[in-house]
Amino acid sequence: MTEHGREWSYQRDRLLRAMETLGFPKALGEAIAKQLGSPKAMERMCSYLYNVKPTSEELVVDEMLAICSDIAAWREKKTTEEANARYNEMRFYGFGLEEDE
Repeated sequence: MTEHGREWSYQRDRLLRAMETLGFPKALGEAIAKQLGSPKAMERMCSYLYNVKPTSEELVVDEMLAICSDIAAWREKKTTEEANARYNEMRFYGFGLEEDE
């Protein structure tokens, strides 16, 4: 198993334990772990569970959706930054057309 796989497995198990400790079904924890997908997102969810100690499944799912939304916004930001950097590079060095030379 790779290092990433071990980290993913560790965070998934930690998330499942936190969910069960708070009295939520294991199946909900598994679904949340699958939806979050990354060890860092699961770690963030565990922090929420340990600190806030939500009392309803709706609060847990709402936080999962908020984390997923943050991840999507971060990815969009990185994509936009990369596109902007390439555009600026083309403007600085030219577009590779004969007129640029």
